[in-house]
Amino acid sequence: MIDHVSVGVSDLGKARAFYDRVLTALDQARVLDIDLPGQGLVAHGYGEAGAAASFWIGVPDYINPEANRRGGTHIAFSARSRAAVDAFHAAAISAGGADNGKPGLRPHYHADYYGAFAFDPDGNKIEAVCRQPGS
Repeated sequence: MIDHVSVGVSDLGKARAFYDRVLTALDQARVLDIDLPGQGLVAHGYGEAGAAASFWIGVPDYINPEANRRGGTHIAFSARSRAAVDAFHAAAISAGGADNGKPGLRPHYHADYYGAFAFDPDGNKIEAVCRQPGS
């Protein structure tokens, strides 16, 4: 249903390094870089190799990291397995993110909802979720 999601970041290079590592755990890759004449790199798009970008990070006109931590952007990425959720969380923490919920079942969302939560370096809330039973 969603074509793409964009998240503003305060340091594009730092965010690119973070998401390059984290999204690899979900078999996603950086598929497009937007380099505008006179402005340089302003955005990076992620998705499956050979497909259109569905997740974007970019330089916004304004960012308020403290507001993001209190209830701003929350994006949940689909994971193919529970092991991928675990790998996502480990990658997020090792890449400089902060824990916002270790991997595990969250049956209050759905009987097979296995998710992990983290904050990216700008305070955006990111999640990976697998809804497959025991995968």
